[in-house]
Amino acid sequence: MNIYTYTKIQTMKSKFNLILIYFIFTLCISINPEKVSAQEGSITFQVFYDELSPYGTWVDNYEYGYVWIPNVNFGFTPYSTNGYWLYTDEGWAWVSYYSWGWAPFHYGRWFNDNHYGYMWIPDNEWGPGWVTWRQADGYYGWAPIGPNVQVSVAYSVDYEVANNQWTFVKEKDFGKTNIDNYYIKNKKNGALISKSKAIKNIRKDDSRNVIYNAGPDKIEVEKSTGKSISQISIKAIDKPGQHLNNDQLQMYRPKMEKNIPDQQKPVPLKVEKSNTDNRKSKGDRNKQPIYNPKNNSNDQNNQKRNPSNKQNEGRQKQESKPLKRK
Repeated sequence: MNIYTYTKIQTMKSKFNLILIYFIFTLCISINPEKVSAQEGSITFQVFYDELSPYGTWVDNYEYGYVWIPNVNFGFTPYSTNGYWLYTDEGWAWVSYYSWGWAPFHYGRWFNDNHYGYMWIPDNEWGPGWVTWRQADGYYGWAPIGPNVQVSVAYSVDYEVANNQWTFVKEKDFGKTNIDNYYIKNKKNGALISKSKAIKNIRKDDSRNVIYNAGPDKIEVEKSTGKSISQISIKAIDKPGQHLNNDQLQMYRPKMEKNIPDQQKPVPLKVEKSNTDNRKSKGDRNKQPIYNPKNNSNDQNNQKRNPSNKQNEGRQKQESKPLKRK
């Protein structure tokens, strides 16, 4: 082999190595774009808009922007219907039987609209369950935190939620996977609230800089139920969804960005215009007056059927069974 042939072969090898390195680098980036984008913090509300659209209706609300109405049965109440509380390394987490439960029960806020019923407002902070907690003599109670309410206010003694938005259960029944069979009737809520006290088991997630209420004390629940409670760890997964796997609650919970500079603003593919204006509503059930049980009466308007739900009851996508361990 002469020097010319040898040099030519070495040059070809170098070019081949460069091409191979480029191919491997490109493959590593493209093999899981969701992971890369998640690490860069580029998961936006578009995930909510796309993933929840098959299970409900997005409405352009005058006050809150894009809000979501789930396709659920009449009488649906957030953190009460079709789910249960599970003790985890981040406190009591709401485990929903709805396949879409990973999103609206761990991000954002719910509010009860006089026309539509319960609607969900997206937000970017993840928590085990955005509720306020109370404890009465032999009972635990919880209710969704309303929109535009700071966590420091929601977990204070004076924070008030309308009586009919509370869910109470006897302490001995708390934590059951079929807990909805043990709820106390709403007509007793007023009496229970008047003699209850706020549960302030406050924790901070330093990795996300989020403060939340972890709920009832584990040891107290064990005493009330007479059962030992195992702590389940929450593990983040890369795709929307949730499921139990042995001693893990695997759930999609990325760090969300409302918007990303220099990128198109996230919007739902299909949006309906709101039929109500919350700014002018005199019957806003989400206003939070100073706590006064005498003025906190049940709102009979809560019995109105959600018009969107009535149209969609025939095509609901619900899961009525507990999440199965894999």
